[in-house]
Amino acid sequence: MHFEKIAVVKIANIDLGEFPLLLAPMEDVSDPPFRALCKEQGADLMFTEFISSEGLIRDAAKSVKKLDVFEYERPIGIQIFGSEIESMKRATEIAAAAKPDLIDINYGCPVKQVACKGAGAGILLDVPKMVEMTSEIVKSTSLPVTVKTRLGWDEQTKYIVDVAERLQDVGIKAISIHGRTRKQMYKGNADWTLIGEVKNNPRMHIPVFGNGDIESAQKVIEVKEKYGVDGVMIGRASIGYPWIFSEIKHYIEHGELPPPPTIDNRVSICRSHLEKSVEWKGERLGILEMRRHYSSYFKGFPNSKEYRMKLVTTDELNELHLILDDVLQNLAYAEVA
Repeated sequence: MHFEKIAVVKIANIDLGEFPLLLAPMEDVSDPPFRALCKEQGADLMFTEFISSEGLIRDAAKSVKKLDVFEYERPIGIQIFGSEIESMKRATEIAAAAKPDLIDINYGCPVKQVACKGAGAGILLDVPKMVEMTSEIVKSTSLPVTVKTRLGWDEQTKYIVDVAERLQDVGIKAISIHGRTRKQMYKGNADWTLIGEVKNNPRMHIPVFGNGDIESAQKVIEVKEKYGVDGVMIGRASIGYPWIFSEIKHYIEHGELPPPPTIDNRVSICRSHLEKSVEWKGERLGILEMRRHYSSYFKGFPNSKEYRMKLVTTDELNELHLILDDVLQNLAYAEVA
């Protein structure tokens, strides 16, 4: 009996399955507490928050803390950014010592403090330097090196088809492309046309992952079928909603969405997230940095605004748990009603 062999996506020797879902590296979001939840929900590959090469070289506490990776997260990539080639090579060596599965280079961050210093998306203004830096990083580690980038700096510099080829030629093992320019920041709609051109370029043989406006399982099927990407990277849609990974996988397998998470599910995951955040960051910072997640956890539930306001203004851990108890009791009643 003949069975058709289904191709799996690989970064070097890292098997990611047939159509991997990647958690985007997001500053102050994709930390170990959040990554743990996304992994439980089916994320196939995750990355640390982006880490400053200069911070690593100076042994800055905030940068070094971001090197924390855990066995249950694998495969996991450490993402670094910087504008100086020698600093990026040294940072690569430091990051590799933390034993991730791969090193990812951030050539996509659009924020002014990064891009206007020639790092992140800023390097899109100097493609030869981008290629040279990538080549030197690849040479400085035995780990697979991948890249996250954008279409270009602006509408006049969308050279991503050529850039992707050149980065592949110097040794990267996968590329993730956000379908916007740096000038767009996160405004307007992501343009997947050029991502598709990169993927369907006959010279490309490494995995090409698309990123930008992936907010539903239906959108994933659309870009998968229309552009042929090897997988998708999910960012903002996962904030406060790690279920997006399991929803997409269920939709791909069964052709329908699973039931949405109940208020019981949401409170349970939110509480787990809070506890992991406090455990990893300490109580003060753990509580503070959870605030960006609460509105998404309880979005769309009637009367949830008053609870969200309490959650983002309370500094006491015990009080936060009591508020979550109230959310469970009162919003669950509204859910049933």
